[in-house]
Amino acid sequence: MRHARAGGKSNPSPRADGRDGAGATLGLAGGRCAEYSGPVQKGLKESAVDVTAAQGEKVAPLPPRAAAEDDGAGIDRALAGALRVGILASLGADRADRARFALGMAEVATVLWTRFLKFDSADPHWPDRDRVVLADEDAGLLRAALDTLTGQAIQHARAEQDERLVLSGAGGRGLAIAVGLALAERILASRFGRSLVDHRTWVIASAEEVISGAWHEAASLAGALKLSRITVLAEAAAWAPDRRGDPADSDEVLRCFAAHGWATRGIEADDPDQVAAALAYAVRAARPTLILCRTGGSPWQAAAGDEDGVPPDLARAWAEAARRGARERLGWRRRHQRSPLRDEFDRALLGRLPEAWRFGLDAWKAQLAADRSSMATAEASRQALAILAAAIPELIDLSDGSGAVRAPSNGAASPSGTRGGVPIPTRGRRQALASAISGLAAHGGAIPVGSTALARADCLRPALRLAARLRRRVIHVLSEDGTGSAAADGAIAGASTGHDHLAALRAIPNLFVFRPADAVELAEAWALAASRDDGPSVLAVSEEVVPAVRTSPVAENLSARGGYVLAEADGPRQATLIASGAEVAVALAARDLLQAHGVAVAVVSLPCFELFAAQDEAWRALVLGGVLRVGIECGIAQGWERWLGLSGLFIGPETVSPPSHAAGSSLQRPTPEGVAQAVLRRLS
Repeated sequence: MRHARAGGKSNPSPRADGRDGAGATLGLAGGRCAEYSGPVQKGLKESAVDVTAAQGEKVAPLPPRAAAEDDGAGIDRALAGALRVGILASLGADRADRARFALGMAEVATVLWTRFLKFDSADPHWPDRDRVVLADEDAGLLRAALDTLTGQAIQHARAEQDERLVLSGAGGRGLAIAVGLALAERILASRFGRSLVDHRTWVIASAEEVISGAWHEAASLAGALKLSRITVLAEAAAWAPDRRGDPADSDEVLRCFAAHGWATRGIEADDPDQVAAALAYAVRAARPTLILCRTGGSPWQAAAGDEDGVPPDLARAWAEAARRGARERLGWRRRHQRSPLRDEFDRALLGRLPEAWRFGLDAWKAQLAADRSSMATAEASRQALAILAAAIPELIDLSDGSGAVRAPSNGAASPSGTRGGVPIPTRGRRQALASAISGLAAHGGAIPVGSTALARADCLRPALRLAARLRRRVIHVLSEDGTGSAAADGAIAGASTGHDHLAALRAIPNLFVFRPADAVELAEAWALAASRDDGPSVLAVSEEVVPAVRTSPVAENLSARGGYVLAEADGPRQATLIASGAEVAVALAARDLLQAHGVAVAVVSLPCFELFAAQDEAWRALVLGGVLRVGIECGIAQGWERWLGLSGLFIGPETVSPPSHAAGSSLQRPTPEGVAQAVLRRLS
């Protein structure tokens, strides 16, 4: 932001795209992510510290600034110096190398915040604010200093909660999160128009982040989608006191991103004029943009001489910069009030589903129970998604190339920003896609759905942990093959079966893992996943045709409690067979065999461990019974001990002997005969 000479009135220059202001951030610090924007619900209400329209039209005079040079670049350097002082204040006396990134990118952050970002500190939750991802393990220092200088820390304190939630996750995923944010902006703009949705996504990244493999997956995805509203400001090579980094390394990074379809530019990070010119170039570009910032000199020297803290005049200048978005925000409020799409826009961003969204799914569920037809749960999932997509416009499918579902063709906005069911190019970009889905959900206004093989669950785990900590509504459909193996398309060969994926997914806190037994339970699982607004869900489905186990129409969602008695024993219970997924049909067949031997057993379907754990202990004990408990699942025993107890019995692939003709150590699904024999042996 350029100002008039010291002692005069401030004269903020317009942005290159004709907009003013700055934006709240979602910081991903190479494994740590800080949600800086807060819940979208608050963005739809006027802040208690809001400014009036008359105040928004005023421009407060800038106080004299004797320390600043008499030109715009000098003022930017003075503001950057104040930012460095704030960074060092956050760091304390320990001026270690961990502040290198924040100090070296001070001019870049200053120009971005004071000239180009779109936000208003009076309303940090404004829906049309710009989003920023801070991608470095120590970016928290930069975020904290910017919070303090722009007054965001005051807003968080006034709200009596810290909305800069620090999250854990794998490094190198900041760009993928940003891709999801930019994709959400495109989808919502296609649906509601640029009068309500017109913002950008910015990324400030360290050199280590840019060269990681996950970044190049995300860069390839952004280039393929031509996400022109995303700009990355990244360090060049690693900083050293006596040099500016290796030019060859910087050129290689620029060439790689150019090959991914990005516009690229290299600048000196400590030159505010170069930074401003590059940002203006990025705003005009028709492609995603990488700006490689060569840091040099000593950031410690640049911050020296300010032991008394930020000078008052510079602090006031930063506060003024934080208010520059007031005029544009008030204009957006007026457009929002006049828009015929206002109610639908608010509903989508608040995460509320349409009133009649459940009708079609409930009617389909009743028909499935009446027909009693056998169906693979993977096929049932495809049909359920088509029904839900017709009722929920913000349901967006982002499957990878081998996934079971594709973009909806019901007229809703597709990921490419067009109307219709055009699939997007995601094959081979699974890790980036998983994190992008989390970013899309973090933006608000969309419910993303991903689909891939259960064997690739390890690619999703960092993104699932992130979504679980963010408490975002994300749905992943993971498919097994027809033999119970985790591989859906030959991705896993021979020695590896991937049966441990279910236990690994269930170990992620706040992640709901559904493994439905048939199409009826699948419909119930989709209803629960779609309505859940405080975390992600996984639907583990099978391509194997399974018999119907729910053959009586029931209006109640029995899966909502996580587990229930599917078939009670004919007489006092002697054992309880507990199963999930396709093994529920195995348990029912084993029950018939045991009944023929005079053993009364009940069958419990357990489609969701997490929901079952949330129930009352007395009710769980009533469902499971006080007799021998037998767990049956095509997985591993880990996690089942909670429901089986010390005397329980688990039957899975590891406990079933392979047939004599099987090569190697192939594992098999439990059979009714094997289950019945195991129970009889234990009871004898």
